[in-house]
Amino acid sequence: MTGAVLVTGASGLLGRTVALQLVARGEKVTVMQRSDSNLPVREVRGDLNDVQARDSAFEGVDRVIHCAAKVSINGPVSEFRRINVDGTAALIATARERGVHSFVHVSTPSVAHVGTAIQGDQALPADPRNARGNYARTKAEAELIALAASDESFAVCAIRPHLVWGPGDEQLIGRIVARAKAGRLFLIDHGYALIDTTYIDNAASALIAALDTCSRNQGRAFVISNGEPRTVAELLERICRAAGQEPPVRSVPASVAYRAGAVAERLWGDSEPPLTSFLAEQLATAHWFDQRQARSALDWSPAVSLDEGFQRLADYYGTRVDPPSTATSVPVT
Repeated sequence: MTGAVLVTGASGLLGRTVALQLVARGEKVTVMQRSDSNLPVREVRGDLNDVQARDSAFEGVDRVIHCAAKVSINGPVSEFRRINVDGTAALIATARERGVHSFVHVSTPSVAHVGTAIQGDQALPADPRNARGNYARTKAEAELIALAASDESFAVCAIRPHLVWGPGDEQLIGRIVARAKAGRLFLIDHGYALIDTTYIDNAASALIAALDTCSRNQGRAFVISNGEPRTVAELLERICRAAGQEPPVRSVPASVAYRAGAVAERLWGDSEPPLTSFLAEQLATAHWFDQRQARSALDWSPAVSLDEGFQRLADYYGTRVDPPSTATSVPVT
């Protein structure tokens, strides 16, 4: 009889959506995170490095989707390392000891981003040395640890969802809307950079598809997205319109934004500044990915288009918006 699926980080939007999709298809689910998830599943509260909590979480579990991570644009490297690297290593060790056969590690495309444009690439190797920022570097190290543990009896694959967003998201949507309300949202190089994003339901379904195909994809990493790249300017406009806010019209050169971000990092120390050099670089640099290999390997494709996603976002905020009259996109299936 198939055991339960353990989902870590279920207090976050992605982990929560994964758990709900698993429940909807009839799976037994255990979730593990530090705060209450309020989900209709077995719940274990605790830190990834808490031995007792881990032991309890793995009762009856034979598969894992590891979403938990410290996600921030700044902060002390020790905290990123404790959660993203040490926590992942501890979770993998316990999973192997308890006979888990499939382990999906949630990573990020930033593990392989070294500052140059990405246009139609596949998942390049994780690069802890050259990745930008504490989050990307520690996630790169964690991905390498996870994939190195994979073998025929313990299949591990890594999925890198690109810029996940949706109703209730505070990591991306919440920050954009808050800055728009405060009049502090601006474009970099007029927002011409073309980037991929991933609607939340699609990101969750891709992780579940990875779980189902983990044995044949063991040791591999895939970037997944909606495959509908749009300019930063269009994405910000549609997010703002959906939330009932005016989109940004001011633009600053990338070089100016990069220097301002570097200064802000020094002034804010370990707290989160309004802009970092990494964020400026991301908003000014094209990054979109060829999805054909990932979709074929995972037997997966996104069910929710960007247009439908933006309509759901508008419904969430209680606004009525029409899509822009022109859209810059490069379909990548």
